[in-house]
Amino acid sequence: MRILLTALALSLALPLAACSSAGNEAESAATIPLTIDMAGTAHAFRVEVARSAEEQEQGLMFRTSLPADGGMLFPFAKPKIASFWMKNTLIPLDMIFVRADGSIDRIAENTIPESLEPVVSGGDVAAVLELAGGTAARLGLDESARVTWKDGK
Repeated sequence: MRILLTALALSLALPLAACSSAGNEAESAATIPLTIDMAGTAHAFRVEVARSAEEQEQGLMFRTSLPADGGMLFPFAKPKIASFWMKNTLIPLDMIFVRADGSIDRIAENTIPESLEPVVSGGDVAAVLELAGGTAARLGLDESARVTWKDGK
């Protein structure tokens, strides 16, 4: 009986360990440099890039923190109206909707964790940048800022 209970415990623990390591892999993914220029001041970030549909669907779900100089960039193959939600996102985020020329279409500040309400761009955008909630206010960012990044892929 003891052997059966041990085997049962191990069989339940292995899937949980796999989920745990998958979450850590996402958090330690390769990053690229990104800069937000605002009124002559450059703010540097290192952001993850969600390139595939699967990566974009996962986004920052289930994260419990985000570095002050970190975030995630969601580039699109061609500009479009972008709509995001916060399902399974545990931390507030600032969403910066970026046009193809690097200008900012809209900033949605401190989006509500786990909300199913869509957060939508105001027009066609080439990318969305997610930063820790409160970053835009802390840095004094507004729609006059410009976003640039270098992605080797």
